[in-house]
Amino acid sequence: QGISREPGSRWTEPGCQSCTCQGGRVLCDTVSCSVPCSHPLPAPAGGCCPTCTGCLHEGVARAEGDVFSPSDGNCTVCVCLAGNVSCLSPECPPGSCPSPSPADCCSCNPEKCNFRGRTYVHGARFSLDGDDCTTCVCQGGEVECSFTPCPMLDCPQHQRHLGPGQCCSTCRDPPAPAGCFLDDNGVEFPVGQIWSPGDPCELCICQADGSVSCQRTDCVETCPYPIRIPGQCCPDCSAGCTYMGRIFSNNETFPSALDPCLSCICLVR
Repeated sequence: QGISREPGSRWTEPGCQSCTCQGGRVLCDTVSCSVPCSHPLPAPAGGCCPTCTGCLHEGVARAEGDVFSPSDGNCTVCVCLAGNVSCLSPECPPGSCPSPSPADCCSCNPEKCNFRGRTYVHGARFSLDGDDCTTCVCQGGEVECSFTPCPMLDCPQHQRHLGPGQCCSTCRDPPAPAGCFLDDNGVEFPVGQIWSPGDPCELCICQADGSVSCQRTDCVETCPYPIRIPGQCCPDCSAGCTYMGRIFSNNETFPSALDPCLSCICLVR
């Protein structure tokens, strides 16, 4: 690039390229940075590698030896030394918290609770005497206990039950139905009873859970002149024939009502 370089000389080109002159040739490679600190500052203008002569902490540049507190440190103190940030939190002795002050870092470090031979940390919840009926909580060295609230029940009082070792009542299962009660006619049928509700082709049964299940009968056998028996679902094609309002037995002959010269016979087919 118009500049004479001595053999073995080394220089840096723009873009952080490290170049050297060897045997009349120029060899270049990207500058490799070794950063021996945890919070280095970005490379200065014209430089390629970050520097450890200060610290970059949470996006804020700190000078060497700067002492500061982080944004959410809660009284934590940090110091910048050779590109490294070291932080230290205050050690506070246990004590109660009657009125914590933000200016005093050690004004609210709750002490533990000693209760019935056991030690509980602040905020710990536990049951009394090993049951679930009472809940206790450790608050600044004092133990407060209260009864565990019971859920609201949607069953009447006579169906509520408190079992042995239970803290809250539960609802009993309603008694099993003894039968099926029909509101339309006021008749109660026992479980397993079969009846017809008025249509001989429909049969109903009283289920064990108190519900009614009904099913219709499909008539398979058909003939053009069956005998219909009152109270019977399907017409009878084997007992005889119904013709012009009269009933005739099997193989019986009779004159036609339309033409007296015609003779008819009832046949089972």
